[in-house]
Amino acid sequence: MTVLFIIFGILMLVCGFSCLFTPLLNFLSAGYFIIILITAYGIIGIIRGIRQKKYGVGFVFSILSVILGVCMLFFPNLVLITDSIMLYLTAAWFVLMGIVTITSAVTVTKATGSSIWILQLVLGILAVILGVISFFQPIIMALSIGTLIGIYFIETGFTLIFTGIAIKD
Repeated sequence: MTVLFIIFGILMLVCGFSCLFTPLLNFLSAGYFIIILITAYGIIGIIRGIRQKKYGVGFVFSILSVILGVCMLFFPNLVLITDSIMLYLTAAWFVLMGIVTITSAVTVTKATGSSIWILQLVLGILAVILGVISFFQPIIMALSIGTLIGIYFIETGFTLIFTGIAIKD
């Protein structure tokens, strides 16, 4: 088991550094992961619907998910559209989370009188600014997402290697 952890850790490190050096390509590949998730979700929903003999809206949605996943697999332009939508949804998420954080900062100030609200306010404002910039410059968000995935793979690789070394067989 130790050897497997170390091997998988090294593979994750290689993938992570590859992602860091090609973040845009990495981001464009994310659409295929979404296709896989949509299709798997649909298949699981169909199996659950048949097992439970429930053929309602969830069952129909599962069938549509499989159809969408298969269509996206055979029409690569749909993957590009999915990636584009993901960029704008992420930008919108940053704006909304920034607004929520700013609102929370004001609430914390009124409720506790703590000075932590300043940090929350600054982070909220930065999130809103990042979201707005991402709407007008989506390539920045694409590079950021690709780079963050690479960093995650590197972190996971080191974790697996250190876990493999720490395990006593």
